[in-house]
Amino acid sequence: MDDISISSPLQGRLIPLADVNDPAFSGGVLGRGAAVTDPFGRVFAPFDAEVTALFDTHHAIGLHSGDGVDLLIHVGINTVNLQGKFFAAHVAQGDRVKRGQLLLTFDADAVAAAGYDTTTPVVVTNAASYGSITIRLGEAAVTSAPGDNA
Repeated sequence: MDDISISSPLQGRLIPLADVNDPAFSGGVLGRGAAVTDPFGRVFAPFDAEVTALFDTHHAIGLHSGDGVDLLIHVGINTVNLQGKFFAAHVAQGDRVKRGQLLLTFDADAVAAAGYDTTTPVVVTNAASYGSITIRLGEAAVTSAPGDNA
């Protein structure tokens, strides 16, 4: 199995998925990766990809890279309950996007003021296809290996 490294799709502070306050993410149920706390309100494509899922609420997006990586970027915890308030999409499901292209914007301060955790999981959902998975943000990196919970 190949090891992969992915640049974080948003700025903030990188943390392990195990530290996310949601058991589906922290327990690795949805895959392996990392999360970004105190995120800036802009999500960019970390690689060239197809947008395979875009929630109507624009709080989460799924990408499929040309080399097979399936990535879920989920802005905040339980933010689906905001029903799209404070979120905007700049792409549509089915679009082909380039690395660095703006995907989503959100008002992180308003999301937090509404009582929601803005921690953003970045998860490889087909993690079983890979060895170690590293998410990088500047000099920081979080790596998970097969068998890790998150």
